[in-house]
Amino acid sequence: MKQSKKLRSGGFTLVEIMIVVAIIGLLAAIAIPNFVKARATAQANACINNLRQIDAAANQWALEKGQATGNAIILSRDLTPYIKMNSAGSLPACPANGTYSLSTVGSNPLCTYSTATPGHKLQ
Repeated sequence: MKQSKKLRSGGFTLVEIMIVVAIIGLLAAIAIPNFVKARATAQANACINNLRQIDAAANQWALEKGQATGNAIILSRDLTPYIKMNSAGSLPACPANGTYSLSTVGSNPLCTYSTATPGHKLQ
């Protein structure tokens, strides 16, 4: 008479579950730094685009008002008719919570977040 062998019941062993968890952890360790870098790059690009818009608005304002290079500009007052406002009715903000400044005609606008990597700086 043959004795029947006990069949293993369904399910996963502890080793199999540990391997899956380790693979998921490895994938997360690779993906999270790339996500953070992509987010910082996107914020920098959006900020640089805002700086270009501010620079173009300053040049247009200076041309229409007959201002010479080196004349003072008040960013929030002088350039508002030349820049599309955000939903709050103010100048677009830096996506990384920096602030924009522009002091004179002919100078590049600056973002206080320009020390970030990658920098928010109009070249």
